[in-house]
Amino acid sequence: MDSGGTGIYVHIPFCRFRCDYCAFITYTDRDHLIDDYVTACVEQMAREVARLDVPADTLYLGGGTPSRLTAEQVAAIVDAASLATGAEVSIECNPEDVSADLLLGYRQAGVTRASFGVQSTATRVLESLGRPESPVSLQFLAHAVGASQLQSWNIDLIYGAEAETSEDFRTSVEAVLALSPVLPHLSAYALTVEAGTPLSRAPDRFPDEDLQADRYEWLTARLEAEGYEFEEISSWALPGHTCRHHQRYWSGGNYLGIGAGAHGHLSGHRYWNTVSPERYISMISNGASAIAGEEFVDGPRQVFETESLLLRTATGVAWEALDHEALAILSERGPLIQRRDDRAVLTVAGRLLANRVILCLKSSR
Repeated sequence: MDSGGTGIYVHIPFCRFRCDYCAFITYTDRDHLIDDYVTACVEQMAREVARLDVPADTLYLGGGTPSRLTAEQVAAIVDAASLATGAEVSIECNPEDVSADLLLGYRQAGVTRASFGVQSTATRVLESLGRPESPVSLQFLAHAVGASQLQSWNIDLIYGAEAETSEDFRTSVEAVLALSPVLPHLSAYALTVEAGTPLSRAPDRFPDEDLQADRYEWLTARLEAEGYEFEEISSWALPGHTCRHHQRYWSGGNYLGIGAGAHGHLSGHRYWNTVSPERYISMISNGASAIAGEEFVDGPRQVFETESLLLRTATGVAWEALDHEALAILSERGPLIQRRDDRAVLTVAGRLLANRVILCLKSSR
C-alpha cells in the first residue's frame, strides 16, 4: 500500500455525453472552456506543489473525460506537477478518443499508465447504460497501447445493466483476457444507482444484486486462474501493476486536489474545490483559492475511515481491529475474512458483504 509521500488528483470535467449512471461532476456543454481551464489547473498546481516538502510521486487525471485534452495540454499539467523521478502518471480515456498518435503523445508528455472506460463489449449493454456509442475494438485499443509503450494500462468494465446477460458479461471479460499485449490491470464495477441520475428515475433498469453477486464470484475465480491478484474489491492486477495512486486513497494517504470539484486530503485536512468550471477559472486567475469547503478529520473518525478503506483491499486490517464475536454472527453461512499473518483480509464472500463487515470494526463503535 501507500508508503507515504503525496499524490495529485486533477479533475477534467468535460465529456462528449453523460452516461445514465454517472453522478460525477461533468459537463457536456463547456468544451469552449478547456484552454482556460487547463491554464487554471497549471496555475493552481504551481501554487500547491510549491508547498510540498518533497515532490509528489503520483499524478492522476480523472473525470469527466481527460482524453478530451491534447497531448500538449496534458504535458503542461504534468510539467507543472514537478514530480519525483519514477512517478506514476495516470490518465482516464474514453476508448473512442484513442489513437496510437494520441497515446504516444501522452506517453511523451510523461504519462505512464492509461485507464480505458470500455464498460462492455455488447451494444445493447452500452445502450442500457446510456452510452451512445458502439463497442470499441479492443484489439485496436491494445495495439495503440503497445505502440505507445506505456508502462501499464487498465480497462474498466461495469456489470449489472438491465440489458446485460451473464453471457454478455463473460464475453466482455474473455475478450479482455484475450488481448495482446496482455492487459495488466482490470477494474470491474457493480452498477450502482446514484441519486439524481437518469438511472435513478428508472426503477425497471435497476441492477439485480443477486445476479451481480454471481457475476462477481465468477469473475474473481476467472481472474485468479489467469494470475491476476486481488487489489481492491473492484480491482485486480498482474504482479507489478497495481495502481499506486489508488493505493494512496485506500490507505488514507495525502493527495492534492486540482480542478473544479476535485477533492484533496493532507494529514486529516480534507477539502474540495468549487464545482463550477467558470467559477474555478475565475477564482484561480484572480489569485484566490478555489476551495469551496473543508473539514478536519482526526482521532477515532480518522482511524475508522482508514480501516474501512483498507478492509476493502488485499492489505486488510490488523486482526485485532475487528470484533470477532460480532463477525461470527454475520458469518453463519461461511467465513467472511481470512487471516494472513496478523492481518484480516476479506474472502470473496466477505467482499460481497463488505459494508456489513465494516460495521464489525472496533473503530466503528
